[in-house]
Amino acid sequence: MAKQRREQHYCNFCGRGSDEVALLMPGINGFICNDCAESAHEIVQEYFGEKKRSNDAEKPDLGTLPTPEEIKEYLDGYVIGQDEAKKFLSVAVYNHYKRLSQDRTDDVEIEKSNILIVGPTGTGKTLLAKTIAKMLKVPFAIVDATVLTQAGYVGEDIESLLVRLLQACDYDVKEAERGIVFIDEIDKIARKGDNPSITRDVSGEGVQQGLLKLLEGSIVNVPPQGGRKHPEQKMIAVDTKNILFICGGAFEGIERKIALRMNTHVVGYGTDSKLRQVEREMLLRYVAPQDLRSYGLIPEIIGRLPILTSLEPLDKPALLRILTEPRNAIVKQYQKLLAMDGAVLEINNDALEFVVDKAIEYKLGARGLRSLFEAIMIDVMYDVPSKKLKKFVLTKEYAQKQLERVNLELMRND
Repeated sequence: MAKQRREQHYCNFCGRGSDEVALLMPGINGFICNDCAESAHEIVQEYFGEKKRSNDAEKPDLGTLPTPEEIKEYLDGYVIGQDEAKKFLSVAVYNHYKRLSQDRTDDVEIEKSNILIVGPTGTGKTLLAKTIAKMLKVPFAIVDATVLTQAGYVGEDIESLLVRLLQACDYDVKEAERGIVFIDEIDKIARKGDNPSITRDVSGEGVQQGLLKLLEGSIVNVPPQGGRKHPEQKMIAVDTKNILFICGGAFEGIERKIALRMNTHVVGYGTDSKLRQVEREMLLRYVAPQDLRSYGLIPEIIGRLPILTSLEPLDKPALLRILTEPRNAIVKQYQKLLAMDGAVLEINNDALEFVVDKAIEYKLGARGLRSLFEAIMIDVMYDVPSKKLKKFVLTKEYAQKQLERVNLELMRND
């Protein structure tokens, strides 16, 4: 009797027969082989994994986020003073998180509140932004507005602002779309004149017009490597609707605009000149949107930066605290550098006061403290490794002698 021939079945996905695969699983109206089943499993896992990561990126957990008070306490460890600006920044960042975690089915849509910080040079605008970057769980980028020009002109396009943000999250677009961008030196793109000119203001008003779409929220095509756009270059589409923008600028001379608006001209023979100087320095706390418009920002930009705060000028006590108190204070840095060579650095109080007085005299702000210390400590840093010094005491006399020798030209300037 002839042997009965086994019926041949085929996989409905790849078409291979039962003799070509290890396992052929039957269904209601067909079959699937083990290879197709494994491939289908991998596709399903990848799909739901990507979907979960996308949802996690879009909706952070509020329970794990730092509160505004905790953000401010962290800033206090690195930045001296500026309590009002710290509160504004802490609340803006926390609200940014809350906005991202909002239920999309809610009828009330929370709009983002971009922030503008006005303050003299050396008061801590960039330091505040960098310090926040250390503790945030969202992509953070610091960019400079001075290199930007209107599209089609020499310089960087406005869209290149987002390249740094993409680089901060390894070009993960979903992550970048919930990040924070700090735009420094925004006062340098102020309109050059009060009246429109027949010539194009390509690095002033032209840049402001280009920034509008970024600040308000729109889908922007970003060149992946930055720089100029090329027709053959593949662009990355980034939605800026959920990107928080923090802008900072010195706005030098805006005090005159504020004084003119407030009509704070002091008249009379008995007016104290020191009192007038103090009043002039404190004018910045009264900055208002109309002052920014008089300075050269267009109304549309001002309207998209609804939170406006200012940094106070740093006085002598604040500068002394900056030298010694923060976690990365300048004095602590130099003590650490000498300790790595086995030496101990001691600094007299009168030497610290001398350095602060020079920073105030040259109007350098906190940024100038580092430059002065570099000039004073250059010989010590040169001698300690080779001469194996165990201890060095920095006195006022030594600091004064070093500045006179190293920075003689600087000492002669008013």
